[in-house]
Amino acid sequence: MENIDQNDLRYKEAERRVKKIKNFYVFIFIYFAVNIFILFVNYRELEPGQTIWSLKYFSLPIFWGTGVVGYGMSVFLPGFVLGNNWEEKKIKELMNKEK
Repeated sequence: MENIDQNDLRYKEAERRVKKIKNFYVFIFIYFAVNIFILFVNYRELEPGQTIWSLKYFSLPIFWGTGVVGYGMSVFLPGFVLGNNWEEKKIKELMNKEK
């Protein structure tokens, strides 16, 4: 087994990526917990003859869910939005401008 040096750049990058994935899973849990609670409260507040299947009850999960999908794409598909190694290319570009 390979020795892991905690100062190694690959180790730092992997550690940062694991933290992003963990934060995404926490975010997903909060998303589902809060939306299930809100839908349950809305269901209990319905008057006879009303139905829960209305856009006003599902607008929060839809819009928040869109944000969750975007965040998930940034975590699991980091090159999707700005391309692979965008940060490194931008740093090099700015350093070349400074010269």
